[in-house]
Amino acid sequence: MKKYETIIIGCGPAGIFTALELLKNKPDMKIIMFDKGNNIKVRKCPKSKTINCVSCKPCNISCGFGGAGAFSDGKLSLSKDVGGWLEDYVGSEKLNKLIKYVDDIYLEYGGDKEISYNEEFANKFDYECSKYGLKFVKCPIRHLGTEKSAKIMEDMYDYIISHKSVEIVTNKEIEKIDMLNKIVTLHNEQYYGDNIVLAVGRSGSEWLINQCKENEIKTTNNQVDIGVRVELPRSITDFLTNGLYEFKIYNVSKTTENVVRTFCMNPGGFVSQENYDNNLAVVNGHSYHDIKSSNTNFALLVSSKFTEPFNEPITYGKYIARLSNMLTGGKIMVQRLKDLKNGKRSTYDRIKKLSYTPTLKDAVPGDLSYVLPSRIVNALLETFDELEHVCPGISGRDTILYGVEVKFYSAKIEVNNELKTKYEGIYAIGDGAGITRGLMQASISGVIAAQSILKN
Repeated sequence: MKKYETIIIGCGPAGIFTALELLKNKPDMKIIMFDKGNNIKVRKCPKSKTINCVSCKPCNISCGFGGAGAFSDGKLSLSKDVGGWLEDYVGSEKLNKLIKYVDDIYLEYGGDKEISYNEEFANKFDYECSKYGLKFVKCPIRHLGTEKSAKIMEDMYDYIISHKSVEIVTNKEIEKIDMLNKIVTLHNEQYYGDNIVLAVGRSGSEWLINQCKENEIKTTNNQVDIGVRVELPRSITDFLTNGLYEFKIYNVSKTTENVVRTFCMNPGGFVSQENYDNNLAVVNGHSYHDIKSSNTNFALLVSSKFTEPFNEPITYGKYIARLSNMLTGGKIMVQRLKDLKNGKRSTYDRIKKLSYTPTLKDAVPGDLSYVLPSRIVNALLETFDELEHVCPGISGRDTILYGVEVKFYSAKIEVNNELKTKYEGIYAIGDGAGITRGLMQASISGVIAAQSILKN
């Protein structure tokens, strides 16, 4: 049996920042990192050279060293109110200090020094939103850009692997963990770790929940967020994104009382397809640092919380996504907002009538009302009506919707304020543990775990 001081499962931002913090303080620590995806050096999405997704297993966009963050639009949210629930664990004062700490590390690795935020404009927009019952979240953004994010992650990889005491194993999926005895099993090989950090990301959240069940660790259901990716001409949103880069708005549906939120705003961005296990296709969006489209895209998500006896929100989210895949032959569905409002299925001819070119070329026109539950559709349509007040044209004739967008951070694992489970030396961090939901707080969670390991 191979023995290590720390085993890190998952090489996304949470796992990477665990390693960075450990090595900064103890450069000779014996560490092994595992990820089921590819090495950052060879991670390429074949779709960049062809229109059609070829369904890589695992998906090169969502899995591999760097995690989904490597090929995300690379936005660092510099507010404690955005990106997760770490404030519940460490308090606001410490979280604010950690945001500054992690932000400085990204800057050291080449992050853009410019912060996209106009405070005077944000205050005026906040006032405007309040007229219509919309909650606007003020949040400075440091935009890294998709191609720059990947370069930053590659540089972090080079630093970590330069330590002779560190091994990074990719394209390997962990089978099971014996948390009591701190043993990780992989293809009949066993690894012992004084500490094990579970940083599996959203793509590994279902696997992690199963491991927690086997090891009798309590989990609680988070909300499951299901909705669409919106795309429209950039000219409609530029007056907002020029001052804020990203506008985070919450609306409470008048009829269903579901919370609806905007998320992952990409001015000049591109809509993309991501594939999860068993070829599950979901939609996402990116914004590059140097390459721009004439469109803006963002997610509009409806949050739902379930009660007993239901306890499978991830399975539910995947079920909705599979309905869409079933109707499109495994592709992403696209529909004009106008057609959804009028109860019509979009067709290729109707999509061609748009005044701009959609960025996801192989999306299949269809009818999202055959996929999304009526309460989600109603909450989305109501929110478009409210957003129209503060962003005229956002619900216009040229707005299109891609489906389905699902966020799989659906179960929160029970941990203490050091993100440690009930087992000594076993940590659960990042989006996969239901504790964070974004690049900044996922990275911070790695620092918190590493500092606990060093202290203990």
